[in-house]
Amino acid sequence: MGILLQNHTINVDCLNRTKDGIEMFENLKKSTSMKLLLIIIILWVILALVFGFTDLEISRFIVNENSIWGIFGRDYGEAPGYGLIAIALSALIGGYNDNLKKQKIPAYVIISIGLILVVLGISFNFQALIIDGASVFICVLFFLISTFNKDWKNYRKISAVIIILAILNPLLFVQITKILTGRIRFNNLAPGFIDYTPWFLPPGPLSGGDSFPSGHTSMSFMLLPLLILFKERKLKDTIRIIITILILGWAIFVGLARIIIGDHFASDVLFSAMMATVITILLYKKFYISRN
Repeated sequence: MGILLQNHTINVDCLNRTKDGIEMFENLKKSTSMKLLLIIIILWVILALVFGFTDLEISRFIVNENSIWGIFGRDYGEAPGYGLIAIALSALIGGYNDNLKKQKIPAYVIISIGLILVVLGISFNFQALIIDGASVFICVLFFLISTFNKDWKNYRKISAVIIILAILNPLLFVQITKILTGRIRFNNLAPGFIDYTPWFLPPGPLSGGDSFPSGHTSMSFMLLPLLILFKERKLKDTIRIIITILILGWAIFVGLARIIIGDHFASDVLFSAMMATVITILLYKKFYISRN
């Protein structure tokens, strides 16, 4: 009897230590995410102040409307974002079905929509529609094939993060702010740049401008939540490093391309990028830390 009580005490003590360890780990993750969030916000404020007084000079110095990589970023910058949103939508809707085969029905529908967009783009000679439709078609098809025998319920959480980010940043923040600010793009400025305005003194909706903030940049930063999938890997893990470089590299490339080609000012890109980063960190905290 004494031995049983002793073993029970040891087991309870081990359980308590395990709970303490998990709680300590969760608190550490919370602390790290909040520190990162604070750093991002401080950096955002500093760069916003700097670009507020240097936007025009930066654009005048670096803009090259014939830049090859600038044109590439303009034409293809949003495509991966649309593809990822399509995947997330398929997985999120399909994941609510218990039948593995029926889970894939939303993917079939979205693949068909992507194919229709491509056909319409070809019919009307609309390049953007062809590129974005092809991205949706290819991305969802690849996801469907590679995860066909897997339960899509496992992808609902990351899919929810992606969809919420898409709604809050590219759809609401970017589009509403574009309309309200009416900032004129560098390429559309009058001779002598007389109608240039800094981001904090926008001309308003009647100007017809739509420079601030950058829609392409917000879509390129849609890939940011994918970093969450590799959060359990060590910081020096090769795969984690490669994925991080690819995701951040693409997002930064598209943002710089928008400035180079003259379609956006540096602050346009900054606000889209930082808003995406802040929202992603908050969603990570909400879905992956608080719930645990």
